[in-house]
Parts: sequence; C-alpha cells; structure tokens
Amino acid sequence: MQLIDPNHPAYRRLWVRVAIVVVCFGWGIFEFIGGDPFWGVLALGAGAYSFYMLIWTFDPKPPETAAAVTPDEEDADGPENEGEKKAE
Repeated sequence: MQLIDPNHPAYRRLWVRVAIVVVCFGWGIFEFIGGDPFWGVLALGAGAYSFYMLIWTFDPKPPETAAAVTPDEEDADGPENEGEKKAE
C-alpha cells in the first residue's frame, strides 16, 4: 500500500519534499520533549516513511499527457463508413 504518491505534481519541488520530512521529524522530537512518546513515535515513523518515499527513492516520472484527438480520428465510424456497415 502506497501512502504517498511521489508522482503527484505537488512533490516536484525539492523544498516541498524536504519541508514535509523536516516537519514530521520536528513534530516527533517536539512530542518526545513534551513527554508523549506514543505520538512521537508515530510522527517519527511518518517522517521516516516520507523521507524514504520523497527523498531516498524519489524518481519522478514525466507527466502523462493525453493524446490529442483530431476530428478525423474521432469520427472514424462517421458517415463515410456507414455505407460499408450497410453492405455487411
């Protein structure tokens, strides 16, 4: 199960990916200092997972573009082909 989609356009910039990782680790440290180790472990786990997905193994794929459909291709079964259909 993939929780973070590294191909999402929001993660293209390096500073966004680094900010997410830093905030997660920072929040985990804050929770440990505040005396709540359960939430600290969860935040550090989220930081470790985001580091792995967004920095360590980050390999962006080029955005997929939809193929442009010309009117000729769109009407392939248009009036010029109806005579063939009737003959069959």
